[in-house]
Amino acid sequence: MTDARLFDDAGMPALEISGEGPRPASVELEGARARTYGRLHGRGRTWRAVVPLHAARWGGADLPLPSGRYRLRIEAGEATDADASAPTLVETALPGLRAALSDGVVTVAPPVDPVYLAGEGRAAIERRYAMGGREPLENAVFFESFYGRTAGCNPLAIDRELARVAPGVTRYWSVVDLSVEVPEGAIAVVEGTPEWWRARGVSRLLVVNDWLRRRFVRRRGQRVLQTWHGTPLRRLALHRPGFDPRRALAVVRESRRWNILLAQSPYAARVLSKAYAFLRRPIWVEGYPRDDALQNDDGLETRRRLGIRSDERVLLYAPTWRDDRERIVDFVDPSALARATDAVVLVRGHTRTLQPGADLDGPRVIDVTGYPDTSRLLAAADALITDYSSVMFDFAITGKPMYFLVPDLERYRGEMRGFYFDLLDLAPGPVVRSQDELERALSEVDPSIFAERHARWRQLFAPRDDGRAAERVVARILDQGLVEHG
Repeated sequence: MTDARLFDDAGMPALEISGEGPRPASVELEGARARTYGRLHGRGRTWRAVVPLHAARWGGADLPLPSGRYRLRIEAGEATDADASAPTLVETALPGLRAALSDGVVTVAPPVDPVYLAGEGRAAIERRYAMGGREPLENAVFFESFYGRTAGCNPLAIDRELARVAPGVTRYWSVVDLSVEVPEGAIAVVEGTPEWWRARGVSRLLVVNDWLRRRFVRRRGQRVLQTWHGTPLRRLALHRPGFDPRRALAVVRESRRWNILLAQSPYAARVLSKAYAFLRRPIWVEGYPRDDALQNDDGLETRRRLGIRSDERVLLYAPTWRDDRERIVDFVDPSALARATDAVVLVRGHTRTLQPGADLDGPRVIDVTGYPDTSRLLAAADALITDYSSVMFDFAITGKPMYFLVPDLERYRGEMRGFYFDLLDLAPGPVVRSQDELERALSEVDPSIFAERHARWRQLFAPRDDGRAAERVVARILDQGLVEHG
């Protein structure tokens, strides 16, 4: 016989399981992107395990687990797995999350009252937001990065600079759940909660790097700064293959919500303005704030957080996502790559693969898809392996080697997305079609032969990335009165 309950352990959520007989050897919760281990008690006729529903990753804060399903695993010892399969609990609200246990699976969900998730409750809160309320606008910024899945990219760099020069500005961060760590001094607001709708409605400035989700009504005096999330190689928005009137209408409606567009370079400004019909409105060509860190970060702190020695070779594999699959592409066997190159392989999936995917594992392989700051990973890597991802433009700032693994080049270029320029003509590193070719390039190709291409690439795609982009962007925000110094 076993029993289970969800309870608050010193202010943090946990799962407590108890049973009869000798205690198990171990009890743990295993999820796609996180795992926690229980503390075991009892050595006689009964046992008890307290399994945290919170974790600290990458040396960050101790936070509630990411939303998702977690398998309860009990290593038997003298007990048996059957001892753990009986408990079933209804969903329970806990600090920072909602959780339920059923048939050995713990389901973790954001701390949103179910009344606001659908039906009349959701409609009512959206109507209240759209009507604008009676609250005046606050001297506040509402930040959102990749639909709240992370607190990173350009919005994070802007947040850091704004906190430095205008500490009186209130900073709200939109997050999918409270597993997302927000910058110090910022206020996390979980999507769909009354607090989220209120923060979105009263902030004078919204800083986002992707489409605005849900209903959006701009209040008088409110502005939206769209930073986007990368210089495009792939065709996007109105330029994607195949004209779809519904998609075109959605693109135009979305871009009308933006007041200002940030671009990394003149090239990016031209492409983004046309792809999103963002015409006759301000485009700030200031470089990318997220890349400021690449000017002064030696990567040692990130290596320390990841458990990597300073003298080890580090390869970062960071492919983009595919329209026809939810998870990261399987073009690389990271364990085999680590063996062949005697390197630590960091695997970084696109944020769109963060929630549907699962961490890859293996000797000298670290899945860093959930790592909050891509720029820090770029700084820690000795070389980048990518395909069509915009990290190719950011990594150029480091001057370190790049390799382009593109087994699906013809299909991607001709059928799925198409390119704005010929990658084969401009690539500042070897373009390979298989892992075998990649391994040979890593061991045999002298990166110096691409020095001229590398310099031309950086001048074309990252001419303003000098380590002061965030400073310039925040100066314009304050000079134009989008928020006040406070």
